Amino acid sequence: MTGNESLLAPRPSSELSSIRNAEEEDALLTGERTTRRNEPRRGLGFWGQVGTFAWAAIATILVIVLAVVYQHEAAKNRRAPSHEVWGPGGKPTGKRNLIFMVSDGMGPTSLSMTRSFRQLTESLPIDDILVLDKHYIGQSRTRSSNSLVTDSAAGATAFTCANKSYNGAISVLPDHSPCGTVLEAAKLAGYHTGLVVTTRITDATPACFASHANLRQYEDSIAEQEAGEHPLGRVVDLILGGGRCHFLPNSTEGSCRADDRDIVELASQNGFHYLQDRTAFDALNGGAKAKLPLMGLFAEKDIPFEIDRRSQNDVYPSLEEMARTALTTLSEATRDSEQGFFLMIEGSRIDHAGHGNDPAAQVHEVIAFDKAFAAVLEFLEKDDTPGVLVSTSDHETGGLAAARQLHTSYPEYLWLPRILANAEHSSEYVAAKLSNHLLEAGKHDDDSKKKAYIRKTLLEKDLGISDATDEEVNALLHPEEGVSRQYLFADMISRRAQIGWSTHGHSAADVNIYASSSKDAWPLVGNNENTDVGAFLANYLDLDVDAVTKRLKSAAYWTASGEESTTQEKYNWMGDPVGSTVRTEGLDTYHGDFKKRSLDDCGCGAVH
Repeated sequence: MTGNESLLAPRPSSELSSIRNAEEEDALLTGERTTRRNEPRRGLGFWGQVGTFAWAAIATILVIVLAVVYQHEAAKNRRAPSHEVWGPGGKPTGKRNLIFMVSDGMGPTSLSMTRSFRQLTESLPIDDILVLDKHYIGQSRTRSSNSLVTDSAAGATAFTCANKSYNGAISVLPDHSPCGTVLEAAKLAGYHTGLVVTTRITDATPACFASHANLRQYEDSIAEQEAGEHPLGRVVDLILGGGRCHFLPNSTEGSCRADDRDIVELASQNGFHYLQDRTAFDALNGGAKAKLPLMGLFAEKDIPFEIDRRSQNDVYPSLEEMARTALTTLSEATRDSEQGFFLMIEGSRIDHAGHGNDPAAQVHEVIAFDKAFAAVLEFLEKDDTPGVLVSTSDHETGGLAAARQLHTSYPEYLWLPRILANAEHSSEYVAAKLSNHLLEAGKHDDDSKKKAYIRKTLLEKDLGISDATDEEVNALLHPEEGVSRQYLFADMISRRAQIGWSTHGHSAADVNIYASSSKDAWPLVGNNENTDVGAFLANYLDLDVDAVTKRLKSAAYWTASGEESTTQEKYNWMGDPVGSTVRTEGLDTYHGDFKKRSLDDCGCGAVH
């Protein structure tokens, strides 16, 4: 081509050029290789083409399989809490605080019921919601290692150890070896630690953070470990709650110990400042005058339900007051420390209200928990040290439904919060009041006077029920064998409010997860396993829980005296093992046992 020739100028044609161009067009359309006329064909032949096609098909299938596997793994990684992806801002670094709140027994319907109750009683608009509602980020699945329906011990073990275990296990694995807890790891890493509850401090949830026991019933041993008689030494700096009876020798009034050990004295030897009444609590001045380590046990057993405590405010501090005091105390104690603090706060008695099927008691417990949650948020906003609040439930209790069909005819679409608002006390309180009255009046009052007392004082005044039937009153005075008066009182309220319950035990419902900020709790957004919550707690504080587990396992023959003994059974300090007949892994099957046994037996192998 010369310099003045156009690129678009027609080229000389020949007999072969038109044929070649046609073949090239066919090749572009069909993708088949072109061959020139009068040239020998050098193709693969028929079987070669078959082989090529087969290899292409296999390669395509492999690509598809790899793509599917990749997508599955990516989806799985998105579902699981990631130790790498923390969302906007990334994982916090440096000094930080972590507050973990447990709403024991609170399921999603508890929020629905409480929200409507509060809107009614406080004349709020229908779009007014709880503080918790504004901080919802996901849900937690709650099964244990041996049941789809967990108890608080296995549920809390998932939080403390990030491992599944059997119902009744207190930070113990299914093989009956101890697992290190997030609180123990925090203490060993230089954090200050605390536990605040409204039940016994030796109850399942708090026990799982600072002790190890093969069964949750070993509360005497749990008290000893919480007081510092522990293979790792004292791991808790602050304890506020109930359960004084397990710390007092059985020769002392108000004790429920099986032996004559004085655990209050043991705690004092380990440095604890001990409080047992409201006056001593108030002297802390909201935590400004508190000294660690601190142990405040304000009730013989459980602190009363909030619906009852509010009329005894001069005797028992509220959950919010204890939470605020604990936060101030720990904040002041760590002001000049390199590490912050870890605090667990439990709204313990939401669970008990569910066990009792008492909706009036439960709404007040949830509101009390909501106030404590708000108090923690306020603290985090004002405190100089970065921190996060994460909250969830160990399980749902009662199988609560904001609905109830009272008759065989077509049900009404109703539930009536006003019935709950009329109640001044819990069914637990009223049942105990009736029992005391019958003991005092039994010798001189006839049935008519007793029934009048039930109607006028207990039902009308305490529970706000003015239309009790003769059958209901008679059932309260002369209950059938095995029937609890507490349950009867609660059912009278539930029926009138049209609130339903499916059990006096726990359910397998997923429970909600809340956080002060989804940014700081990003790995828990969405639906999670309860062990994922435990993994998050340790990861947020950069704790090595596995290292703590190794230390505990190395103390297999530890004794309270500090001298190891190889003559005793391994891990003897955790109490008697449950035995080979008790299933610790794998689900049970139906075997004809469908009847409720008693008020004190939740059917999970342990008291609730």
